[in-house]
Amino acid sequence: MVFNKVAIGGTFNVLHKGHKALLTTAFMIGKSVGIGLSSDEFANRFRATQTRKYEDRKKKLIELAEKIENTKYEIIEINDSYGVATTDPEIDCIVVSEETLLRAEEINAIRFKKGLDKLTIVVVPIMLANNGKPISGEKILNKEIDEDGNVLNT
Repeated sequence: MVFNKVAIGGTFNVLHKGHKALLTTAFMIGKSVGIGLSSDEFANRFRATQTRKYEDRKKKLIELAEKIENTKYEIIEINDSYGVATTDPEIDCIVVSEETLLRAEEINAIRFKKGLDKLTIVVVPIMLANNGKPISGEKILNKEIDEDGNVLNT
């Protein structure tokens, strides 16, 4: 199935195999993709460690998006957990990980209250490192694994 506009969102502090799977899925099923990228202020609000600057994260996202597909996309700065997904009537699908499925369900509840159509939710499984544990930016920054989930000998 092909959707008109697919939404995806996150901080994308350290791009890894899980992010690539989310983006690839969104680009495969959408005519266009809206990528919500957390602002610096929002990205750092609940984190113990400082995230990379917005412009740096955006540049890396553009580099990855250009490699994946020739689908039309835009990167939108977001300042909350929902971005434009609760207000944009053109969005008809959202791609999330198992970890963020509840957020997509919250978005649909908000859209319903606003009289907007419910989004089709596409869930991408959490990517595991070769040690069987979920890949995360924090583990990559701590040099426990690389971006592809390979365990590093430290």
